[in-house]
Amino acid sequence: MLYELIAVVRPGSLAEVKDIARTAGSLILQNGGTIRGITNWGVTALPKRTTKHQAVYHDGHHFVMRYDANSAVQDQVRKTLSLDPRMIKFGSVKLGDGKLDTLSRIGGSIPWSVRERRSIGPPSRALPWDAWNARSTAKETCSS
Repeated sequence: MLYELIAVVRPGSLAEVKDIARTAGSLILQNGGTIRGITNWGVTALPKRTTKHQAVYHDGHHFVMRYDANSAVQDQVRKTLSLDPRMIKFGSVKLGDGKLDTLSRIGGSIPWSVRERRSIGPPSRALPWDAWNARSTAKETCSS
């Protein structure tokens, strides 16, 4: 079956992310699976504050891996990642219906796409980064 793993690693070291991806990938390959692609999505903000291993995280380093393996291998990957203290979160989903013609159309690259969220309430009062810097610089010159 084809699976997609979305993993969030504690931010700070790209070497940790590579090591976790390498560990999961080697586990898949040693048990007869195939890796279709790994994509690094970089450090992004988490949707809400997350506590894991007595640490609070606001950001996480995301990566996505698509792989073909049987369900026993997928369970091993999930167990291995759940025991790793560097992991914040991860999720694994089965893609496709198991038929070869459907699975052959699913590629290995997983691009990051940012979609605008519809605002339900009043618009946000957050300032863009440039406007925030200009505003704080103006305050500094006025107070001098």
